[in-house]
Amino acid sequence: MPESESYPDESANASEFNCDFGVAEGSTDITRERAFVFAVSIVKLSRDLEDDRHYVLAKQLIRAGTSIGANIEEATAAYSRRDFLHKMSIASKEARETNYWIRLIDQSGLVPSVDLGPYLNDSLELIRLLTAIVKTTSRTVDR
Repeated sequence: MPESESYPDESANASEFNCDFGVAEGSTDITRERAFVFAVSIVKLSRDLEDDRHYVLAKQLIRAGTSIGANIEEATAAYSRRDFLHKMSIASKEARETNYWIRLIDQSGLVPSVDLGPYLNDSLELIRLLTAIVKTTSRTVDR
């Protein structure tokens, strides 16, 4: 490593080291923050499912719902456009899987005390954001 370069200070804001690789400036930051907030809500919903003894669905939901943000975080540290695209594609797939589990839980009526509409809306918004990022990045990688 050249003397002028150094490793990022661990106390620095993570968004300073974000790489968008050709997508609209800041769109990865927005998506990253939305995914984090969504993951927190998924953890709480999973707790409600566990309270009602729906352990398998709670586990599936928490795995997929928290994986979205984790993959976006990995993408921000990507070493290439192709790596960024790969991680964002995985995040997009996890968002779709999460949407599936929420729809299943909703249609099954397993937690009637919880309005799942906001969860469905948030998952669809993440799908739209991630799809746009993947499509935009794909155009720059395939050149």
